[in-house]
Amino acid sequence: MTIKSDKWIRRMAEQHGMIEPFYPDQVRMEGDRKVISYGTSSYGYDIRCADEFKIFTNINSTIVDPKNFDSNSFVDIKSDVCIIPPNSFALARTIEYFRIPRNVLTVCLGKSTYARCGIIVNVTPFEPEWEGYVTLEFSNTTPLPAKIYAGEGCAQVLFFESDEVCDVSYKDRNGKYQGQHGVTLPKA
Repeated sequence: MTIKSDKWIRRMAEQHGMIEPFYPDQVRMEGDRKVISYGTSSYGYDIRCADEFKIFTNINSTIVDPKNFDSNSFVDIKSDVCIIPPNSFALARTIEYFRIPRNVLTVCLGKSTYARCGIIVNVTPFEPEWEGYVTLEFSNTTPLPAKIYAGEGCAQVLFFESDEVCDVSYKDRNGKYQGQHGVTLPKA
């Protein structure tokens, strides 16, 4: 298995629609405004957060249960920024839609800009032949409110290509998050 370079990422995005919308270069400025970078990097792709957020709230004193998740535990907002309460988290989604090839696995890591502020970005791997918008989880580990910026970079996707194609892909086994749109809550 080998990590793929910026040339491979550009080719796969442009010829096979692996990432849409796609930026072939790294974007650091939008007009005269600095942004947290997004787009193609040396060995990855920096994804952006959309303006749809689900902020966790404990007003109902609910137990967090991944097999029986209560959607009333979230407050939905649509905004250019999301303020996450201290020691809490929010869900969001990427602006980019992904179509992962059958012989590729990705690993996604939060950007250091957020990590240095005590904000952890968690994303699971994109499995072979998975497609959809990526659900992002932002954990505020600090005792202070934390700000997340929509439309700007939040995590980096690394692409690993296997020497052989897998026997069973995410699509083959009808994965429960295949083709997801919007911010997707846990499914049992």
